[in-house]
Amino acid sequence: MDEQAYGAAGGNIDHLLASGARLPPDVPGREYSRSMSATQAETTDPDRFRPHAVRELGGMFDRGLAALRPAQLASSRSAATRAWRARHEPRRCLDDARVVLDLCTGSGVSLGGLRRPGRLVLGIDVSLGMLHAAAEGERRTGWAPRLVCADAFRLPLRERSLDAVTIAFGMRNLRPHADAVAELARVLAPGGRLVVLEACGPEHGPLAPLHRFYLERVVPAAGRISHDPSAYQYLGASILEFGIGATFETALHDHGFEIEAKRAFLMGAARLWVAQRRTTIGQFAAITPSALQSATRRPPIGGAQHALENEWRVWTTVQAVVSVSLLGVLVVAARALAISGAALPLEPWQRRAGWVLLIAAIVGFMLRTLMLLGRLLRRRPKS
Repeated sequence: MDEQAYGAAGGNIDHLLASGARLPPDVPGREYSRSMSATQAETTDPDRFRPHAVRELGGMFDRGLAALRPAQLASSRSAATRAWRARHEPRRCLDDARVVLDLCTGSGVSLGGLRRPGRLVLGIDVSLGMLHAAAEGERRTGWAPRLVCADAFRLPLRERSLDAVTIAFGMRNLRPHADAVAELARVLAPGGRLVVLEACGPEHGPLAPLHRFYLERVVPAAGRISHDPSAYQYLGASILEFGIGATFETALHDHGFEIEAKRAFLMGAARLWVAQRRTTIGQFAAITPSALQSATRRPPIGGAQHALENEWRVWTTVQAVVSVSLLGVLVVAARALAISGAALPLEPWQRRAGWVLLIAAIVGFMLRTLMLLGRLLRRRPKS
């Protein structure tokens, strides 16, 4: 199967693409992780857990499984939103990135958050069907990310051609992690950043048994109504195999990455890593890192930080206006209850309960309004 590339609206990326890139031949299988239950091992296709299982996973998504990744994202949607957008942390660390790759891009749910004036965004996935869905979704916006169907272990990109790579809920599918991280180190420029958001298995603690039960039983049971239940069994099993990302972190350290930030969301059900490719591996730089980066990296995109701050200010202002409006409605309702409450056909306990709810809501929205106004007076978004 040859790698296929197409742009959502044309565009030339020949200066990035390496010539003659092909998907590798099948790699001999090996016994996959035993972190899953025996039932899952029997019902999940073991070929999907082989090293470099490109065709197996690509075929799984190509067989009409566009609903699998949205189902996967649904369990971690709030974490993804806070980590990828509302917190702005990955956005800020990618401010100076002119060429960004979203690997395992799937249906393209992460592409919109990477959009910046003057930035080239690439989306690579092994599933051509998922990329067609991504292209269709972006066509409505008039924006043109460059979408490429290729193998993550043999990216059709030149060495040091990228400023940043993002991966949302796809790292655990790249086995072994060391090979995938080595390929990312090849295409990332020194000082480039890797941002990974991934669903994780249970960590030791009181909620670990419940988390494991959800992945081993609830997720596969939900997949029984789909046309391919084994895909949902793979989803739960692959999360359990990935665990809390210890093997992934080891691969980062071994291949010249330094973890700058690590966050857990939804009590550990999803985790975010921000790592930077070191400028030197195994030796000291002859000049300072800042000087080295100035000599090798392109200049930052002008106005990117200013655009982020404007976006934050507009969104915070909208929230403040909504909060003030709701506070006004609650105050009017309380005044009406005070004036004509005695005439309403309510029991005494119902009238008391109404006052308790109104006062609690007024106090809550008053505090929220003050908090939002305080954010606006700081003039800069909180890090």
